[in-house]
Amino acid sequence: MKPYYYFILLALFQSCNIARRLPPNERLYVGTDINLSADSTISKDDKKNLEGQLKDLARPRPNKTLFGIPYKVGFYYLLGEPKKEKGLRAWFRRKFGEAPVLASAKAISSNATIFAGLMENEGYFRSSVSGKLVEDGYKARGVYDARVPARYTIDSVLFLVDSTPARRAMFNISPQTLLKVGDPYRFATIQAEQQRISTTLKNRGFYYFQPDYVAFLADSVVGKHKVRLYLAIKPDMPVAAGLPYYIRNLYVYPNYNLASVSVNDTNRSLAYVAKGDTSLRRVFIVDSARLYKPQLFNDILSLKPGRRYSSRAQDLTLSRFINVGTFKFVRNRFAPIQQGDSSFLDVHYYLTPYPKKSIRAEIAGTSRSNSLVGSELTLSILNRNFFKRAEQLSLNLTGGIEVPIAALGLVTRTYRYGATLNLTAPRLIVPFRIRYDQRQSLPKTLITLGYEAINRYKYYTLNSFNGSYGYAFRTNQRVEQTFTPFSINYLRVGNLGPFSDSLAINPETAGFYNQLLFSEQIIMSSLYTISYSSSPRTNSPNTYRVQFGAETAGNLASLLIRPTDGYEVGRIFEVPYAQYLKLDLDTRYYSHITPGISWANRFLAGIGLPYGNINIMPLVKQYFSGGSNSLRGFRPRTVGPGQITREFDGQGFVFQDGGGDIKLEANTELRPKINQYLQGALFIDVGNVWLKDKANATLYGELDSLGRPLSNIIFSRNFLKELAVSGGIGLRIDLSYFLFRLDLGIPLRKPDRPEGQRWVLDEINLRSRDWRRQNLILNVAVGYPF
Repeated sequence: MKPYYYFILLALFQSCNIARRLPPNERLYVGTDINLSADSTISKDDKKNLEGQLKDLARPRPNKTLFGIPYKVGFYYLLGEPKKEKGLRAWFRRKFGEAPVLASAKAISSNATIFAGLMENEGYFRSSVSGKLVEDGYKARGVYDARVPARYTIDSVLFLVDSTPARRAMFNISPQTLLKVGDPYRFATIQAEQQRISTTLKNRGFYYFQPDYVAFLADSVVGKHKVRLYLAIKPDMPVAAGLPYYIRNLYVYPNYNLASVSVNDTNRSLAYVAKGDTSLRRVFIVDSARLYKPQLFNDILSLKPGRRYSSRAQDLTLSRFINVGTFKFVRNRFAPIQQGDSSFLDVHYYLTPYPKKSIRAEIAGTSRSNSLVGSELTLSILNRNFFKRAEQLSLNLTGGIEVPIAALGLVTRTYRYGATLNLTAPRLIVPFRIRYDQRQSLPKTLITLGYEAINRYKYYTLNSFNGSYGYAFRTNQRVEQTFTPFSINYLRVGNLGPFSDSLAINPETAGFYNQLLFSEQIIMSSLYTISYSSSPRTNSPNTYRVQFGAETAGNLASLLIRPTDGYEVGRIFEVPYAQYLKLDLDTRYYSHITPGISWANRFLAGIGLPYGNINIMPLVKQYFSGGSNSLRGFRPRTVGPGQITREFDGQGFVFQDGGGDIKLEANTELRPKINQYLQGALFIDVGNVWLKDKANATLYGELDSLGRPLSNIIFSRNFLKELAVSGGIGLRIDLSYFLFRLDLGIPLRKPDRPEGQRWVLDEINLRSRDWRRQNLILNVAVGYPF
């Protein structure tokens, strides 16, 4: 018997089982049918849209089916009625079953009323709906007949106003109405217009105004299926809601603690204002210890004394207080005050700060796929209010070591150590004064100083000194920009050890060694990035993020510095400076297919264009491929350039630094959720790096390590044939505060093989120890790869 016959027999058995198990005289509800009898003026698209809306409203929802069979109901009854709440039958029913959805005449009647109401709200006035249950064996469907007359459209929109403040304000914003002449009548649009009026009036000082205070009347006696709309403010609206409020005083309590409130922290008699700053004369700060400068609150407070109240300014103020990173909780209170014919608000902000200083130590163990194990210690010291304007100063000290777990030829011990000093200020530090408008969150100034050393024992030490000065802007919730006008990086190789000469004679490392010889450089660059993402408040199951970056280096130096006698390139303090343009694109797309399955995708593209002073991209600015956040079926930095792939041969690869000027990479990953803490993964990675031209390729000699011409590592029209492909499975452990990731990858396509032999699917042999040793790559990491 063929396999699908078994499935048919199982399905028939399940159907019979369901029919016998249902309560007496009950039917299984299996769906909704809607028959529209529509006017000839209604288009096919409108009919289809209306039918879809009605089906979405239909209740109850039928059970899930597979090929028309309610398989979950079958599983619900399969093992019989559970005798214990925690027994096997109860577990099986909860895990795999679904209680039957029974047909109900009452539901049919309720749906008919709801359907008629929906059509009225969509402009199909005087619609009618009738419904009935149609039985077929143990099943029943809800069948509805709906009469849909011609749809009404808007003939005109009139705002009824007088000279009172709120009504006059509503008239002033009437040109921006969402109700347009000729559009179909839709109650949802009217509700949106009520909300628009309320929001706009609140932004214009009407603190107590609500959407319900806007009344509307639809007059359908115009004829020709048209309706005239009248909008007015209800006469019984509270008096306070019709008055514009102005901000009188602002009180800020920056040391407020919910657990233990100190009298001095809320005593307004101890409040002070900034001396000599007229813009702060009515902003009172209750800060007995003087921990914060008044200018901090002048930057944050979008509500200003003497101005009208604005809900937009209030929301922006709260957002700024939270985003500066100094205050843990923010609470506000408004106190209305009537002075003659004017209405005022006193605004109080109660701020609970984080501890000013904190120290954190992290120790981690690493096991890399290049047969190195090690540990790393990080010590972080943070001050959240260094200059008393919510500046965050952090000092990070790191040190680590990696050692080979066996004698692996040229693989050596590696020591890493360094220090980074970061200062983040919630304002623009510029030589002129800036007033932040009502549309933006506070920009940030970012200042960084750092040093890092990578010591390859008995080979060399790569020293990197860096500093940068930049700004970060968040235009809105979807757009973020960073601009770093000044960044400097000084690279220097030192401590060439007794084994360094072996790099020059080994064909696998000769190119890298040549790059080391030319790696002493000064990189003076400017960087701009812009990130655009989907709305964080979207209800869509699909989200995305696109980031573009551009970096240019050496242009100013090339204008000011010329090569001196005896040198072919310009130098700063006897050190060559780099000159290049680098462009990067990072796109990510996420889709929640079901509540338990998500799909993540990423595409990366980058190109470095060296020119001018040194026609070679600096080693630290090159692109690399392979590793836990790249092609996970290949070891770190072992893919490329072009048709080069560094494979494990039992002797180890030395430093795995195969860099390129161009990078293309795509990743896709299916993430099924196992339970609250565990998540699986199925992934495929595709990509490679290439050299732009022969300028960098000459570092590899006239031939590559396998005796092939240099054209095989330079980007060409055949780049698609040189893509590496890997795939695998993963397991993620989600502990809320961090995610631990294990990804097991294997190569599926190796670009170093001869053309026509690059796909290696037929070589997969999990039983072979040699194959597993060379091809099974376990990536251990923290956080998602993208």
